[in-house]
Amino acid sequence: MSCSRDRISGLPDEVLGKVLSLVPTKVAASTSVLSKRWMNLLVLVDALNFEESMGVYPNEEEAESGGSSDRFIDFLDKTLALLSNSPIKKFSLSHRGRFSSFPGVYGWVWTAMEERGLLELHLECTTNEVNLERKLLTSKTLVKLTLSREYAFGGLDYNNYRRLIKGCPVLEELFVTDICADADDPYPPCCTTSVKSASIKRLVVSVDMPYGSDKESFEQFHNQSYVKAPSLVYLDYSSHVFMDYRFVDLDSLPQVRLNLKLWDRKPNKPIFGDVTKLAVGISNITTLHLSPDSLEAFHFCCKYMPVFNNLLNLSIERNKKKGWQVMPLLLKSCPHLHTLLLKGLVHRVTDKCGDACACPPNNKHKNKSKVISCLWTCQVKVLEILEYGGSFQELKQMRHFLVLTRTTRTTKLKDMDMFEKKTLQENTCLTTKINEEKQSS
Repeated sequence: MSCSRDRISGLPDEVLGKVLSLVPTKVAASTSVLSKRWMNLLVLVDALNFEESMGVYPNEEEAESGGSSDRFIDFLDKTLALLSNSPIKKFSLSHRGRFSSFPGVYGWVWTAMEERGLLELHLECTTNEVNLERKLLTSKTLVKLTLSREYAFGGLDYNNYRRLIKGCPVLEELFVTDICADADDPYPPCCTTSVKSASIKRLVVSVDMPYGSDKESFEQFHNQSYVKAPSLVYLDYSSHVFMDYRFVDLDSLPQVRLNLKLWDRKPNKPIFGDVTKLAVGISNITTLHLSPDSLEAFHFCCKYMPVFNNLLNLSIERNKKKGWQVMPLLLKSCPHLHTLLLKGLVHRVTDKCGDACACPPNNKHKNKSKVISCLWTCQVKVLEILEYGGSFQELKQMRHFLVLTRTTRTTKLKDMDMFEKKTLQENTCLTTKINEEKQSS
């Protein structure tokens, strides 16, 4: 019987270099001890991924004393020295921040960017504020940039942020998230207040506000959010609402995902924020995803709803603590809606969900026969339901949608087992017949 062959080692060097570029750099470096064949392949890696959380020679005592950080620094320095003449297309660095003031942090990033043809840069610091040097804010080749947590929050002041946007003329994708960052500073990250770029095509901003120990003073720091990006094709925007928005030159933007959060309400004071101009600025989109918080933001902070003439796909997430008050107005503002996707049906019952909801509070003075349902006039062709749990409230809502949505041709139910589907079919057979009669009439 012949011995098994090592087919992987028989691959060309260039192929093995691509394979090693897909795994964390610590793993790629460890392959050098496998055999002479693998000893010098690390220099062919063009994507570096350094994660301190993985640990180099992990040891709990060393981690607590900072020894693991010292080993991580040593490993990173030696690896970059080895690859000093190699082209690097992607550089990722995630660290705890204990050595954030160490000049080597800037040296590592600069090594990755300086005349290497770097295309992607991803930086994350989980603790301690990081201040980026100006020389790191320019690149003629950088296409994708991610700044996470302390790099997003403290890494850029407004002036340096503007230098970054102007200094990367071919930047197409910008991802900024400061979730779990320091919450003691009242100033929001610059990317939340202003994004102006002719080249950016994908923009993801996720900001976990409010900031500041004195929540009474937040208003002066959240007056306006400004976005001008004529090449933008995807926007994922998560933030507490601002008092004003200027979203301009977004006519070619097709897809938007919003998570707009309300500020805590103060007694005897109006709700802070106005998202009207935001809605107007994105009114030409074809696909819209709304979080439960966004539904309430549109209800409480939108003076009027623009008409979304081009909107074909609408996705709504549910939260049993959030209401659907804006649903009737929203559906009426989407005259050409094709697909309505509901990620769950259970929501907070209010007296303003209107005819979009099957569970309004009892109101003896309400005459439903005189109201034309927003679902009756809705042109949706495909109704898709996710996370159906089979409760009585969900069944009631399903029947409500099937009866009142006149033009629906297809209803898709996902995340259900066979028993739940059979039960729903049995309970809605009458509703289905009614719907079929409407469509044939």
